[in-house]
Amino acid sequence: MTDAFIYDTARTPRGKGRPDGSLHEVTSVALSARLLNAVKARNGLEGHAVEDVIWGNVTQVKEQGGCLARSAVLASDLDESIPGLSINRFCASGMEAVNLAANQVRAGAGSAYIAGGVEMMGRVAMGSDGAAIAVDPSLTFPTYFVPQGISADIIATEYGFTREDADKLAVESQRRAAQAWAEDRFAKSIVPVLDQNGLTILERDEYLRPGTTLEDLSRLKPAFKDMGESMPGFDKVALLKYPHLPAIDHIHHAGNSSGIVDGAAAVLIGDAEFGKAHGLTPRARIRATAKIGTDPTIMLTGPVPVTEKILRDSGMSISDIDLIEVNEAFASVVLRFMQAFQVDPGIVNVNGGAIAMGHPLGATGAIIIGTLLDELERQDKTVGLATLCIASGMGAATIIERV
Repeated sequence: MTDAFIYDTARTPRGKGRPDGSLHEVTSVALSARLLNAVKARNGLEGHAVEDVIWGNVTQVKEQGGCLARSAVLASDLDESIPGLSINRFCASGMEAVNLAANQVRAGAGSAYIAGGVEMMGRVAMGSDGAAIAVDPSLTFPTYFVPQGISADIIATEYGFTREDADKLAVESQRRAAQAWAEDRFAKSIVPVLDQNGLTILERDEYLRPGTTLEDLSRLKPAFKDMGESMPGFDKVALLKYPHLPAIDHIHHAGNSSGIVDGAAAVLIGDAEFGKAHGLTPRARIRATAKIGTDPTIMLTGPVPVTEKILRDSGMSISDIDLIEVNEAFASVVLRFMQAFQVDPGIVNVNGGAIAMGHPLGATGAIIIGTLLDELERQDKTVGLATLCIASGMGAATIIERV
């Protein structure tokens, strides 16, 4: 098969996903178009330079509805001959866009793609699409559906993680993210967002809370305790599925869970001939991709089995991986991953993660691939793994290798 290379990664800063957030005035289409323009300009793309734009976004209603990807192409400076494909694999949508693009390049279906995603969570609320998995009793009952926060607390209960464990991870995420920004580690990929007059709206992730301490977090109430213990009683639903647990220990709160933010990210993927034609040097090869379905109740354990799968399919072991990005949807997700593989915490989420900087659902998968590549280059290391948990019980992963 043809090798699929990463030539560029770009992302916007993440804005707070609420009315006073810096990106709140920007639509999903506009933010996507501005990022596509940056990829075009940075890499000298003219005419039908790429086969397609594959774009992830999760809540596909209102301004994020229709085929957002095609709308973004038409709103951008890309040639109108380039089509667009919108996809939704919940939190892994941005990664799945990258993986789909890479696998089409590998199969010879086009020499280059722009892939990534967007989510404007402050403008289009998470869950406003009324997904069947959450609202249709014919599906929720037999799958023992519970909200994701309850699932994260089930993981903590099942695998023995305490509130202090989760809070320590959250404090470290904040510390690492603050250090990364102080040392300009994201500079290669960040595309500041400008308004129509060319004035800067946002140039740094604004969700960060540098200086957060364990004492600060200890004062926060568990976010999902009332939801679990009061009607409709999601704890009771969970315990029907996991009767060996005496109760659900609610350890997650706003400080050790991912932040609601706005943002977009893109990855330029192509074969060797594309790079030669455009005078571009490949930065990494996409070595392997994987996805898997998992238990829909505990829901967020997918990074473990999908990593086992991608390593098995690639003939690799976890010791072959130099750096790892595990999306910090909730602290227990990362804690479970590190427990399962007994990896050094020093190689996981080196620059912090979504607890510190936020999780724009459709974009995060592409964000962490870009962050992983930048860090591999900074540390002069070779092989990296990026993985995410996914709503309704799935997992996705990508292995990249510098060239």
